Amino acid sequence: MTRATPYVLAFPFTGRWIVQNSPADRIPSHGTDLFGSSHAIDFVPVDGEGRSTRRRFVGLVGTEPPEDFVGFGREILAPIDGEVVATHDGEPDHRARRAPLALLAYALTQASRIRGGAPAIAGNHVVLRIDGDALVLLAHLRRGSVRVGRGDVLRTGDVVGECGNSGNSTEPHVHVQVSTSLDRDGRGLPLAFVRADGEICMPVSGEIVDV
Repeated sequence: MTRATPYVLAFPFTGRWIVQNSPADRIPSHGTDLFGSSHAIDFVPVDGEGRSTRRRFVGLVGTEPPEDFVGFGREILAPIDGEVVATHDGEPDHRARRAPLALLAYALTQASRIRGGAPAIAGNHVVLRIDGDALVLLAHLRRGSVRVGRGDVLRTGDVVGECGNSGNSTEPHVHVQVSTSLDRDGRGLPLAFVRADGEICMPVSGEIVDV
């Protein structure tokens, strides 16, 4: 049975971020229901001009180090009160891929990442239990940045780690989802966010969120 009422979260960061792959635009938001990602959303940290990194020739033809991106290492926060039920760290932050050829080569390795399960897809991550069968996933964290452990009880706004480029990620960003599990057949659950003025929203792809 599909839940109609979304789980309402705080934005898991501060600063300026651009929305990608929003369930406000389509469901499944990432083009698949696998691993409970049907209602997931991505946020990419950007500068005052809405850029995730400066424009360079290498970004048009090859890969780029994640350290060159403005949001690499930004703090990721707990978006809701909950208990940490799983963490994973140690996955590398691989080079970012924005160029068409680099993206094509990366797409060809997608099947192997799916076979690798949650660590290969989510990279370094933290999972919070917020309701009977509801889990919040914060994914693609920076290697070595996870600051919480299983059994920790977090409050909204607690730091859980830093923005990275681990797992199935083409540039530093944070992936947020609510689901019944991180297993291949996990069911995605609807989510929404609360703005500073109390408005409940689901930002659309391309929208800038400034917290």
